[in-house]
Amino acid sequence: MIIGMSLSAFTTLHVILSLVAMLAGIIVMIGMLASVRLGFWAGLFLATAILTSATGYLFPASGLLPSHVVGAISLVALVVAAWAFYSGLAGPRRWLYVIGVTLAVYLDVFVGVVQAFQKLALLHALAPTQTEAPFAIAQLAVLAIFILWGFFALRWFQPEQAAGLFADARH
Repeated sequence: MIIGMSLSAFTTLHVILSLVAMLAGIIVMIGMLASVRLGFWAGLFLATAILTSATGYLFPASGLLPSHVVGAISLVALVVAAWAFYSGLAGPRRWLYVIGVTLAVYLDVFVGVVQAFQKLALLHALAPTQTEAPFAIAQLAVLAIFILWGFFALRWFQPEQAAGLFADARH
């Protein structure tokens, strides 16, 4: 039992939180490319991603695992991103938010790829030990996508400028 739930029920909750975090995070990152500050989606992403990372520590473990390290990095990125978002995205807080969100979504997708190769028969057959080329190619492709996405988000996400443009259009 974990927080009053069976291991199976808790795992299901953890997976649902992770999938919602991934979806909301991708929507937030699409918004960044359009220089749109998506308050609801950002809040949903931050909340579910923090819960995903935090609940990962409640699973039974015999010691420090790579998932614990990934979870710690994600939590730091999420706390920084949340602080930057809720304290205003001006100045360096804008790029701290973009980097924090990009890193946290990437790590969630990274873990999703690991889980997919462990749990899906077709992918597991291609890389049973996750040291084979298909696994490495998949992870490198995900990394490349998020590096590029983060780069463009850093350049294009200017919510204070976009807000000024919309304010001018209303007058």
